[in-house]
Amino acid sequence: MTGQSKSRGRVSIMAVFKRVSAGLGFGLAALLAAGAAQAQTKVAIGISGWTGFAPLVLAKEAGIFAKNGLDVTIKKIPQKDRHLAIASGDIQCAATTVETWLVWDAAGIKTKQIFQLDKSYGADGMVTRNTTASIKDLKGKTVAASAPGTSPYFALAWMLKENGLSVKDVNVVNMEPGPAAQAFIAGQNDAALTYEPYLSAVRDKPDAGKIIATTLDYPMVMDTFGCTPAFLADEKAAAALTKSYFEAVAMIKSDQAKAYEIMGADVKQTGEQFGKSAAYLRWSDAEGNRKFFAGDWQAFNAKAADLLLEIGLIKAKPDLATLVDTKFVEGK
Repeated sequence: MTGQSKSRGRVSIMAVFKRVSAGLGFGLAALLAAGAAQAQTKVAIGISGWTGFAPLVLAKEAGIFAKNGLDVTIKKIPQKDRHLAIASGDIQCAATTVETWLVWDAAGIKTKQIFQLDKSYGADGMVTRNTTASIKDLKGKTVAASAPGTSPYFALAWMLKENGLSVKDVNVVNMEPGPAAQAFIAGQNDAALTYEPYLSAVRDKPDAGKIIATTLDYPMVMDTFGCTPAFLADEKAAAALTKSYFEAVAMIKSDQAKAYEIMGADVKQTGEQFGKSAAYLRWSDAEGNRKFFAGDWQAFNAKAADLLLEIGLIKAKPDLATLVDTKFVEGK
């Protein structure tokens, strides 16, 4: 063999060795990637398009959940059906209003709340025709609101009670918040209960009617995040969910424009439009959570349970201690 041939032989052998090594490297990398993917805890979360839940969408779309070891699927499920999705195992966690967990528990759907999401500061409200002078004038009128066991229905009952009426004094037409606002703008029904971003649609159509009351007048809409006891048995995953939410809230503060753009896209809004809706609520950070569960949560539940008993949505007050697990917001 000539020197040239020997040289070519060595190059050929080295090339083969490099190709094999590279192949092994890529294979190893693929195996490691697959292992990492398998290591992520899968969890399905039920929410609606409510502005207050948007940080959960942000946590997913910005990669925060994935960074913290979670493979999250977010499912848009009407509030009236969300507990059924939990019962069926379709979702393991959900976001909803504080009093709704009481109704779900009464229906035999066992869950525990682990962190607060938000509190409404005008983001939920009742819209009426311009000729309606007060909520008391709605007696005998038709009001659109979601089904019993939902936040809008509870808000309706709360506002009516504060004005000397009950849900029996009005004709309730069950409609979800988006359709309820659209129907109202189109001239249907005398009033409607809705929330952001749909409430702003009525703000933009003053000829259709007015916002007669919001949660600034009746501060009774606040949301929490909870999961099944079976899912919470994995405390590492529950802690990761809590951490991810707080990181999403922090991102909203540090990079608001980008965060609003991501969250707005989920409900077909621009970042600017989303920001206007967000102005009517407050997301709760870690410090806010600790304060909330130190007393505010208990006080609100006690009053909410009385109203739920009165309107027949629960038959007995539950043991509140069984409905919450605060170790994750306390960092334990």
